[in-house]
Amino acid sequence: MSGALRSDVSRPLSPREFEVLRMATQGLTNAEIAARMEVTVHAVKFHLASIYRKLGVANRTEAAVVFLRSSAGEVS
Repeated sequence: MSGALRSDVSRPLSPREFEVLRMATQGLTNAEIAARMEVTVHAVKFHLASIYRKLGVANRTEAAVVFLRSSAGEVS
């Protein structure tokens, strides 16, 4: 990713994507997220790829930054 993180997400996250992002931000592994959500690790990876695309980020660290800034009210 180059430049600043996108805060103008054109497509909002689905409830499941939001849940995956919340858990990833808490430091859970894909396997831990899958177990808690009762889905496969592949499904978690699929959700993460969709999250990255929607947020315009390259990885879970950048996605976590967007999530944390949004949670703090810094991103609309």
